[in-house]
Amino acid sequence: MIPVQSLVVSASTYTVPVSADKAGQRLDRLLAGAVPALSRSRLKALIEDKRVRTEVDSAVTGDPARRVRAGEVYVVTVPAPAPARPQAQAIPLDVRYEDDHVIVVDKPAGLVVHPAAGNPDGTLVNALLAHCAGSLSGIGGITRPGIVHRLDKDTSGLIVAAKTDAAHRHLTAAFAERGIERGYQAIVWGVPRPAEGEISGAIGRSPANRKKMAVVTRGGKPALTRYRVLRAFGSAASLVECRLATGRTHQIRVHMASRGHAVVGDPVYGGGAVRSPAKHAPLRRAVADLGRQALHANLIGFYHPTRGDFLRFSSDLPLDINKLIDFLDRV
Repeated sequence: MIPVQSLVVSASTYTVPVSADKAGQRLDRLLAGAVPALSRSRLKALIEDKRVRTEVDSAVTGDPARRVRAGEVYVVTVPAPAPARPQAQAIPLDVRYEDDHVIVVDKPAGLVVHPAAGNPDGTLVNALLAHCAGSLSGIGGITRPGIVHRLDKDTSGLIVAAKTDAAHRHLTAAFAERGIERGYQAIVWGVPRPAEGEISGAIGRSPANRKKMAVVTRGGKPALTRYRVLRAFGSAASLVECRLATGRTHQIRVHMASRGHAVVGDPVYGGGAVRSPAKHAPLRRAVADLGRQALHANLIGFYHPTRGDFLRFSSDLPLDINKLIDFLDRV
């Protein structure tokens, strides 16, 4: 371990020199040995968040496995702690249904569901805290009050939140028992064959990239997606409907990509504009203009937590996806 006196420490900065005997170590291991106040996992996250740089040339590294060299000096910047509790923020919401127990919102693309690293505020939770004025279930935790399921930041569509603890327990159990009806529409590359079917395969962390999910042969959780082609745009792309029998992280994006039909515009699972042939530059530009994965949660249904009647809500495709569909119709 590097002696503490060799570190120059401020309220949020650690400066770590690399001695000759530490040369060749992984960066995260070096920092973990030098900064006992921070765990290795915390330091790894700081590296990946580009909060570690070299002192001499201020080069930023995002690779925890980087091999360090003797004589290098690394500067670790620890951000100020976020507020313990999310603050209410007056963010406009498209509320499709609300009573004393539940609220259903049509979430726009770009809105993060709950505070997390990199998104401390400006989230759906912040908006709900303001809109519901204190009546929001706390079971989801300090940063996730009322939240029983999530949509990715760049996935638009319907999401339900609980306003009471009893409603939260009811909805959580319904999700666990597959008692929630959820439908999505997506534009995918190519045309799936057969035109209607099921995609099954356990989903877990990708062994090649821990930041991604993948269909895995060992570990992971069982996942089942039912799909149906609604429209084909020649052979280039198609509009599909997906119904979730399970609710795994990035399930539709991972399952469709595993069949060679990644969601158009998906930068993580291979659905970017690079999939379109070079001769179709206008199509590449249209996908770039979309600026997100073409995925929309268009349907949600559930039994009301107190009355017991079944509620079903639908949401039309948003303007940006319809604009891409209009373009594909003309190609």
